[in-house]
Amino acid sequence: MNPLLGKLHPYPFERLRELTAGITPNPALRPISLGIGEPRHATPALVEEAIVANLKGLSVYPPTAGEPRLREAFAGWLERRYGVTVDAATQVLPVAGSREALFAFAQTVVDASRPGATVVCPNPFYQIYEGAALLAGAETAFANSDPARNFAARWDDIADATWARTQLLYVCSPGNPTGAVMPLAEWQRLFELSDRHGFVIASDECYSEIYFRDEPPLGGLEAARELGRGDFRNLVAFTSLSKRSNVPGLRSGFVAGDAAILKQFLLYRTYHGSALGPVVQAASVAAWNDEAHVVANRELYRSKFAQVTPVLAPELDVALPDAGFYLWAGVPSVDGKPGDDIGFAQQLLAQYNVVVLPGSLLARDTRQGNPGRGRIRMALVAGTEECLEAAHRIAEFTRSYRNTLDRRP
Repeated sequence: MNPLLGKLHPYPFERLRELTAGITPNPALRPISLGIGEPRHATPALVEEAIVANLKGLSVYPPTAGEPRLREAFAGWLERRYGVTVDAATQVLPVAGSREALFAFAQTVVDASRPGATVVCPNPFYQIYEGAALLAGAETAFANSDPARNFAARWDDIADATWARTQLLYVCSPGNPTGAVMPLAEWQRLFELSDRHGFVIASDECYSEIYFRDEPPLGGLEAARELGRGDFRNLVAFTSLSKRSNVPGLRSGFVAGDAAILKQFLLYRTYHGSALGPVVQAASVAAWNDEAHVVANRELYRSKFAQVTPVLAPELDVALPDAGFYLWAGVPSVDGKPGDDIGFAQQLLAQYNVVVLPGSLLARDTRQGNPGRGRIRMALVAGTEECLEAAHRIAEFTRSYRNTLDRRP
């Protein structure tokens, strides 16, 4: 077996199953899970219709680079969404969802033969980043989020010597789990570091179309254009239809950016065998070319968050995020220190039959601590009624939980 497999950490949901294995949830209440970020709104009819209309594509081998009409759909969406112009032949590639691509990308970019090969990630982070780095033979370094700065990553915590060894930087904007959006000044700082040290930036933007402010989130390619980096050097953006169009089972997305890097990524993918089938490509074209269903989906989330957040805010340290479909909430503190997110989640399940994800499972311990400790992630992916019921249960539980802490000797 590949010895690097032994370096992988258990996935957060596996850890959560272990931590709750001996718990019997309150049988008087129906189970509600806010744990997994799996979109549960309805799939658009236009996607389903495109699948049915293109079933003959099942008898054809698909090109890894995607059909021209699919690449044109990617390029057209980037132009409409970000005002960014790309070459559909060389600067975009289809991928089987952003998760698959984020992992495969590190296998293409990282040169493990160079001493100290390093991949930098935000902390907390999407666990695929770390797994991809470790299996590519690289070390990992983490920049903790700063609650005082809207959970922006503290990139200055990474030492110059570490940046000098860095080959790949993962960023996530809007962030998982914090929902924070990177401003232009932060992008400028990262581009300067990339120019100085030569590393590639992988920008995970799968939550870009679920936002709560009037202005849509800034994207990496958009930031590069605004800063005069029209060639997108050492930058590749990753996006997906899963959240935008409520089709997580379609496994469809695309990457866009530096043409030289994507040429090598295409070579890797050709051997990797990760082409999208013609049926999926046809459905993807329909989804990327339509914005009405995206607007309707976003309004569902906006309405839901507007109702749920005020229920939780009086009891937990939580506020409406910039974007995404998570609430990143602080649990009651203990003696001025971050609260017990794992214990909170365990007792909430036992007493109120609601699943949330402890924040410490989404982060790694560093010299500055574990930035997920004392927080929980709640995925508001179910219908409004179910999410509201969960919110009221969580608020009621938190009041009793805080009283229990106050009665400690």
